[in-house]
Amino acid sequence: MEFMQFHPTSLYHPEANSFLISEAVRGFGGRLIHKDGESFMEKYHPMAALAPRDIVARAIDTELKKRGVPCVFLDVSHLEPEAVRNRFPNIYENCMRYKIDITKEPIPVVPAAHYACGGVRTDLKGRTSIAGLFACGEVTCTGVHGANRLASNSLLEAVVFAHEASQAAIRFAAKRNRIPTPIPQWDDSGTFNQEEWVLISHDRLEIQNIMWDYVGIVRSNARLERALSRIRLIRQEIENYYKRTRVTEGLLELRNLATVAQLMILSAMLRKESRGLHYTTDYPKRDDDAFLHDTLIDRSGV
Repeated sequence: MEFMQFHPTSLYHPEANSFLISEAVRGFGGRLIHKDGESFMEKYHPMAALAPRDIVARAIDTELKKRGVPCVFLDVSHLEPEAVRNRFPNIYENCMRYKIDITKEPIPVVPAAHYACGGVRTDLKGRTSIAGLFACGEVTCTGVHGANRLASNSLLEAVVFAHEASQAAIRFAAKRNRIPTPIPQWDDSGTFNQEEWVLISHDRLEIQNIMWDYVGIVRSNARLERALSRIRLIRQEIENYYKRTRVTEGLLELRNLATVAQLMILSAMLRKESRGLHYTTDYPKRDDDAFLHDTLIDRSGV
């Protein structure tokens, strides 16, 4: 759960909704620069802008915090315009919607949360530790991505293991006698019928801010401890609200978000090293002797 992948270049615009600028743009010759035109990736890796995505995301995060700026820029304006438009038609069209002509001006970018390499533990057939419960896709941890998923490999879990899980579920169901079991009505006696969306939306936003600020691209013991303390308080608030009000979709989702957030924090705290997508300033080196293994947390009843 500690291995959360961040895409290094998401379009930074007040009206844009997390539109990713493909890493192929850097492979095509795009340069990462500041507003004044200064290139900075050379300070972080010999391959500069062609460095692995986790290193690029970390470098951008460092530059943003060091300079106190909202974004950096990905520049392809030095390349032949027609070649850029032909190679990246979707990126060109999407940026033009926000009046950014990528053939003439650099693209404002920031890192964005992209892919969770961890999740529910399954085998290669999508079976979980609960008999009859199958899982697939990004919600799972098959182990194929290790500590850092390679680019263009998400279909492995989304398609390949989804097919395996569906076939295993079909075979499992075929061996069982299907006896219809009536589902009892939900007993909401003693609860209040109130949908305080302001409370739910506020807690959701607070969880997002905590995770981004303290459990993001660069972590530390102090940040993780503060995040855990805050998330535990929020979880208690949610539980108190959950017990005395009618259940809604938004409340259930909020409850799950808080649970996953705490699991991610605990996993990150247990890994006292830096590996793949997990980087902590307190343990900047990899430690194969102590941590060359998966982190498994048993959350019975969740």
